[in-house]
Amino acid sequence: MKLALFDDYRLGVLRGDDHLVDVTGALPHWDNGYAANFWLRLCHDFDALRPRLEQAALDGQVVALSGVRLRAPVLNPSKILAAASNYGEHRAEMAARSAGASASWLQDFDVFLKAPSSIIGPGDTVYLPDVPGREIHHESELAFVIGRQGKNIPEERALEHVLGYTILIDVTVRGDGDRSRRKSYDSFTPIGPYLVTADEIGDPHNLRIELWVNDQKRQDVNSGDMLVRIPGMIAYASRVMTLYPGDVFTTGSPPGVGKIEDGDTMVTQIERIGRLTNPVQR
Repeated sequence: MKLALFDDYRLGVLRGDDHLVDVTGALPHWDNGYAANFWLRLCHDFDALRPRLEQAALDGQVVALSGVRLRAPVLNPSKILAAASNYGEHRAEMAARSAGASASWLQDFDVFLKAPSSIIGPGDTVYLPDVPGREIHHESELAFVIGRQGKNIPEERALEHVLGYTILIDVTVRGDGDRSRRKSYDSFTPIGPYLVTADEIGDPHNLRIELWVNDQKRQDVNSGDMLVRIPGMIAYASRVMTLYPGDVFTTGSPPGVGKIEDGDTMVTQIERIGRLTNPVQR
């Protein structure tokens, strides 16, 4: 199932390549509590709600994608976790950029946090901050959303906690300074276009990830090249912090990162998920 958020944060299910069905009416009348809590409840209760959503997707009114505004298929996550140094060739390219400086941090897998306020959706603009002497880079990544809360999750049970997968661009200011700050400017986390449930993805470690800037291909890799796989990431992070339904976890940048500038357009594609397009503006 491919889930979409659209227009005024309504819930849709994709039908074919260019239509969706509005299934918002199939959701329980939850007491929201705070903005967009329905999405976090949906992530938490998805297995129980799925039959209702599937029936609504069969019976509901079909809407052309061209007539709606797609939003990021995540809302109010408690955190965005990001894997660092998770592709060998990316480690090598970044070490080359850091020649003459200490780059020992590049050799060790770790996770860091990005601000949820940096999230934007399909078609939204990435705004470049004024950072003299610094380059701002794209990083196309496979991301997943947590569906089941957990702490100290064993690797062999880790994938049971994944609701689905999406595309994420980890926009980054290069240079010294705290990694989380350099990656958390407003608009620095495009996500979309859909959240594809784990059963539809199958093996998340066999997906082609591609990114173009102005029709020039910059990144092209298979997710199977990641050094630490998703069960290992979940086990590692959950030893430190509880993972909550709706949390976003991105799996690290493949090689081919590069500079983005005012007027560029980024297009990221991951097979079985879709294509995410974002313009860039200063």
